[in-house]
Amino acid sequence: MSTTLSPYLTVANNLSQWQSYTAKTPAVQTATQYFEKNIGSVTSAQQLINNPRLFDYAMTAFGLSNMTYAKGLMQQVLQQGVTSSKALANTLDNSNILAFANTFNFAENGAGTTSSASLVNRVVNQYVENSLENNEGQQDPGVQLALYFQQHAPSITNVYSILADKNLLTVVQTALGISPLTSMEPIDTQAQMLQSKLNLSNFQNPTKLQQFIEQFCAMYDANNNTPGSTSTSQNSTLTAASLFQSSASNNGFIDISPTTILNADNPNLGAL
Repeated sequence: MSTTLSPYLTVANNLSQWQSYTAKTPAVQTATQYFEKNIGSVTSAQQLINNPRLFDYAMTAFGLSNMTYAKGLMQQVLQQGVTSSKALANTLDNSNILAFANTFNFAENGAGTTSSASLVNRVVNQYVENSLENNEGQQDPGVQLALYFQQHAPSITNVYSILADKNLLTVVQTALGISPLTSMEPIDTQAQMLQSKLNLSNFQNPTKLQQFIEQFCAMYDANNNTPGSTSTSQNSTLTAASLFQSSASNNGFIDISPTTILNADNPNLGAL
């Protein structure tokens, strides 16, 4: 059995080629062609959400495929826009939802929102990347997590963004040897712990980011009993911990509870 690092590097070091290959696979190509052909005719948030193929494609592109059932919530997100600090896109503190709302900003751009070529290109590129990560995850979930972290870590601005993203948090906890049980602690306690162990600016340094991902791969293999991984993982932990030790800025955190989603999906509910 190969280690997680080897297939991750195979993809990461030739990312554009793998993305091109993924874009040409029948399922991705068919979904993309439909999106490119039809998204321009969508003039409102309701139209986007009421077209299952377009909505699923857009949500998948932003890593929200597990929330496609929450149509009422997502319609409110899009209709409220991103300008107000009280808008759902801002208060839910989910970076993927905020990116989704910024891209499909019907509240600000109106009916012409989807006519932008840059919007189409951005969504398509993200859909292809997400499909690539999912394909790799079928072989090794660790590779999927590593690729996801490589794409998203450079844009992390505070530790609450990590705590709000299950994938990012899993990578950080694994790399630093933090027990997943710490997720049961108060959110501010978790934040303080991560602030003491991470210098987030290092994720914007390609070399240091790569070192952190390699540490994750070693620890992931050790935790999953991958042959040949245990001997180096424990020694590497100290290196990664010291490399990323520092503090990060503090921001608020609001989790998305099932109650929030169910209430938002209730058409009889007033404004949140």
